[in-house]
Amino acid sequence: MKQVHKIAIFVNLFWVAINVNSQTEFSKERNSPNILIILTDDQGYHDVSYYGTSDLYTPNIDALRNDGMRMDYFYANSPVCAPTRASLMTGRYPDYVGVPGLIRYHDANNWGFLDPKAILLPEKLKEAGYHNAHIGKWNLGLESPNLPNEKGFDYFHGWLEDMMDDYVTKRRHGMNFMKLNNQEIDPEGHATDIFTQWSVDYVKSQANEAEPFFLYLAYNAPHFPVQPPQEYLEKVRKRSPEIPEKRAGLIAFIEHLDNGIGKVIAALKESGQYENTLIIFTSDNGGHLPDMANNGPLRDGKQSMYEGGLRVPTVITWPEKIKAGSVSDQVNMTMDIYPTLLEVVGVKFNHTIEGRSFLATLLGENMEEEPRPLYFTRREGGALYGGKAYHALLQGDWKLLQNNPYQPLELYNLEKDPLEKIDLISEEPEIFKIMNNILMKHIQVGGMVPWQKPNR
Repeated sequence: MKQVHKIAIFVNLFWVAINVNSQTEFSKERNSPNILIILTDDQGYHDVSYYGTSDLYTPNIDALRNDGMRMDYFYANSPVCAPTRASLMTGRYPDYVGVPGLIRYHDANNWGFLDPKAILLPEKLKEAGYHNAHIGKWNLGLESPNLPNEKGFDYFHGWLEDMMDDYVTKRRHGMNFMKLNNQEIDPEGHATDIFTQWSVDYVKSQANEAEPFFLYLAYNAPHFPVQPPQEYLEKVRKRSPEIPEKRAGLIAFIEHLDNGIGKVIAALKESGQYENTLIIFTSDNGGHLPDMANNGPLRDGKQSMYEGGLRVPTVITWPEKIKAGSVSDQVNMTMDIYPTLLEVVGVKFNHTIEGRSFLATLLGENMEEEPRPLYFTRREGGALYGGKAYHALLQGDWKLLQNNPYQPLELYNLEKDPLEKIDLISEEPEIFKIMNNILMKHIQVGGMVPWQKPNR
């Protein structure tokens, strides 16, 4: 079978990829733009109105889409937040840097510890003279040596833990994880509004600086608990009284978030920085179905290795370089953002990463791609997962997956079966064997990296 032959090639390619350090060097001179990454939390694949979703309005996200490139096959590295954030910041598979699951305050329910040797994106951007700021949710470490200011960020104004129990009181387990750099703070107001205002202030403060900036704006919204301001909820109820209350709440929450994004973009435009700012909008995983998130036609949602848990809405805008209104069906992952941005700013690197740059695609150029298998992982506790990990592997049209460590693997052909309804594992034993071998090698590599804090 031709497909089997193609997949077999990747077994050898895989070992080359993980055993040889990347010696990629980017030497082409480029004007360094400002960089803004907007990462939302649990936003569903179709919980943006640019896909024609009729019950919600995201005009500011839509405006970014109109000014840049929509990426229809962009995957989060994990169906939950902390692993994806680890991949964003390191360009690596999350378990390869010690974050196979969520990083939490309580040791008994903590499933990750960022490898202190990992080289984070802001550390590399410093080599190109960037001032680095992180506003919003961190979720990659609650103590030294994994605090934002120790990882290349000059300025941190945000939340260290995973979720908030309340967006107004801003606590988790009764504790305050809000910081200004290393100082605990307790600001008043809704977390989304706070992160928006801090970002607006930062953007304006950089307008007359000689150095470019990198702002990593990571909202907690629309992660549960779904808490939109009352005026947003009333607006949704008034225009669409037929919408179920739970869905109305999530719509209002996302529209409030979109309004905040619009304020940050307005600050860029008002300060004359928009035209030379590269903006990436994406989500950390698929939408949460119990909150009635909309993942479009895709199967399932957050926590799942089906497409609805991994495909995320993604738009990349750079007015001076990226064609407005363009669309890409190229398959990319969160970890690919890291080398893409390093190529944009001309920074060389010679350490190992699994991500690969897709800058040529953004610039409308032909991009030669070596085939690669894409690997997904998540580790979790509780009775359902038992502290074990579960995985998926995507190779071309074929996808091998499980949705908890006690379930058998499933095999789908996404070209013929994009909704993942027909499990072909018994019909395609040769493809299963080859893909499973690749998956096992990934699991072995990830298993070499400690994911627990030392000296427990």
